[in-house]
Amino acid sequence: MPDAELLRTTLRDEWHLVPSEITALDDVLLSRGWEVTAGGDQYVVRLSDPGERLPVEAGLAAADHLRGRDIPAGEPVRTLSGGLTAQTGAGAFAVLRRVPGRRLDGADPVDQQWWGDRLGAVHRALQSFHHPGLRSWQPVDPGAGHLDAEPWLRGAVADASAAAKRLTVTDRLTYGVLLGDPAPGGFVVDPGTGRAGLLDCGASEVGPLAYDVAAAVVYAGGEPRSSELIDGYLAAGPVGADELHAVLPVLLRLRWAVQADRAARWGCAEGLQRARTALEE
Repeated sequence: MPDAELLRTTLRDEWHLVPSEITALDDVLLSRGWEVTAGGDQYVVRLSDPGERLPVEAGLAAADHLRGRDIPAGEPVRTLSGGLTAQTGAGAFAVLRRVPGRRLDGADPVDQQWWGDRLGAVHRALQSFHHPGLRSWQPVDPGAGHLDAEPWLRGAVADASAAAKRLTVTDRLTYGVLLGDPAPGGFVVDPGTGRAGLLDCGASEVGPLAYDVAAAVVYAGGEPRSSELIDGYLAAGPVGADELHAVLPVLLRLRWAVQADRAARWGCAEGLQRARTALEE
C-alpha cells in the first residue's frame, strides 16, 4: 500500500492532477483504488501489482470497448507523456474519469440484480474484444514460495487449483474476458438516468466466465446470499444456468484459494484465517 505522498506525487507528476479530496475505495483482491477530486472533476485511480502493466492496459482498452457498446465505464486519462499507465516501484497507476452514479451495495437485493445484470452484459460485450495484454487464465501458482506461510496452505491451494484444472479439461466451459475482481463497489447505477455501468474494467485474463461469477458470489457473502446476483447474471450473461450451477462449487473453492494466496503474500493473518475457514467448509 503506497503512502499518501506517493499517490499525490504520481498524480501531480504524471497527470498534472492536484487532488483536493482522496477517498479510498473498498478493498478488492487484485488492486487498490481511490476516488479523487481534482480541479472540480472526479476520477478513479487504480494501483495494480508490479509487473501487471500490460494486463492493466488491456483493462483500460476494454473500458473503451464497453463505452462503444453503450455500457458506461470509466474513461482512461492518459499521462502527460501519452501513456495509459504510470509505472512506479509500488506498481502501475491508472486514472479514469469517474462514471456518474452511486456504487452498488452487494447486500441489497435490488443492487444485486443490477450487479449481476451488468456483469453479464460486460461479459457479452467483451466477447469481441482482443488485446495483446490479455493473458491466459492462471489465477494461482501452487508452487509460490509464500505458500509455506502455514502448514495447511500449499496443499489447500494445490487441491483447489487441481480441481479447477480438471474442470477445464473435462467440461465444455464458456470462455471470455474476465474482469477478475467484480466487486459490487466497482459497479454504479445513476438514479437520475437509470443507467448502470462500472468504474473501471480490470480485464486481464481470458478464462471461464463462471469464475467471475464465483468471485462476485464471494464478495456477496456466499451462495445462499447471492440468489438475486445469480439471477441477474443468468438473465443477461452468456453462461447458462446448467453450466453455472455445475461449476460454481469448484470455482468458489478456487476463488477462496486465491484469497488465501493473496493473504499469505501480504502477510494478512485475518484474511488467511477467513480463507482457511471457507476452504474447510
